[in-house]
Amino acid sequence: MATGRCSSKLAVLLLLLLHILILNPFKPVSCVGINYGTLGNNLPSPKKVAQLLQSTLINKVKIYDSNPQILQAFSNTAIDLIVSVQNSLIANLSAHPSAAQQWLSDRILPFIPATSIVAIAVGNEYLTTTVDDAHDRPDPNALFGAMQNLHSALSSHSLDRKIKVTTPHSMAILASSFPPSTSTFALNLIPVMNDIVSFLADTNSPFMINAYPYFAYRDNPTSVSLDYALLGNATGIHDPNGYVYNNMLDAQIDAVRSAIAGLGYGNRSIEITVSESGWPSKGNPNATPENARLYNTRLIERAQSNRGTPMKPKDRVEIFVFALFNENEKEGEESERNFGLFNADGSRVYEVNLRCEFCSGEG
Repeated sequence: MATGRCSSKLAVLLLLLLHILILNPFKPVSCVGINYGTLGNNLPSPKKVAQLLQSTLINKVKIYDSNPQILQAFSNTAIDLIVSVQNSLIANLSAHPSAAQQWLSDRILPFIPATSIVAIAVGNEYLTTTVDDAHDRPDPNALFGAMQNLHSALSSHSLDRKIKVTTPHSMAILASSFPPSTSTFALNLIPVMNDIVSFLADTNSPFMINAYPYFAYRDNPTSVSLDYALLGNATGIHDPNGYVYNNMLDAQIDAVRSAIAGLGYGNRSIEITVSESGWPSKGNPNATPENARLYNTRLIERAQSNRGTPMKPKDRVEIFVFALFNENEKEGEESERNFGLFNADGSRVYEVNLRCEFCSGEG
């Protein structure tokens, strides 16, 4: 009889525990991605970079090419990689399916599964890249063709479910970004955006957007609040459809969401990933270490929070901080060379908490 009573008590305890877990499920720990650029002549070796990141909360890294030294350095690190196809290769990959097969064979297959490659980013802001020579102007359809051919190449190796194909866009793909609920894609890009969004929906791949409140503030400092741009809890900006935005990044994400819905994909589950976002520490009046620290601290906290946006509160947004290092060979104004969390010697440009005991490495 005593055994029966113990069994009954144990059953009751197990039921109570199950009830607690159902009401208060453990939330998955969200880590943060980072962009690892290499336009510097003084940067540490890829092996040292991999070792550095293993001691942080960063569990995803996006690179801007398919550098074999980087892919090798990140093998067996438990850090996921997003590998990129340079803009200059897109036309050939689109025109020749065999070129896509060859690129995959040369650039990806030798490194998997030891290196965890989870996506291929085809180009970077390809549709809005400006060129001096009209003959070199990117063909929008070439981007979609390259994405299709790379996906087909992955499928032929049964890798299409493990390695997704997508492309990062700039906010310039939008005709306007405010109010977010009425945002649409630029008229001249609607045909190709329809193809790309359909492809992403069919392949369960994320829509990538490079979103920088910094640039919006820099260009309109009198009409944009600094606190709003720095992801502070600013006085709410009201959208006509009832959404309230306390920071610009959420508004930018929802503007993209509305543009996607405007193509007829509002009921399709298309994840939005912020493929780049950051704030420079030098180069312009509000590009300061303190502003960069504030922005990136809040950005990292937001990436870990599992929260969505006013339009989709339950849809978590994956975020990749720009950038890992200050890169002294980047072109453009001084701020372009000062987006990094780290200096070339591995020291921090400013203090940002990158520790996470639940993420890759020691924490």
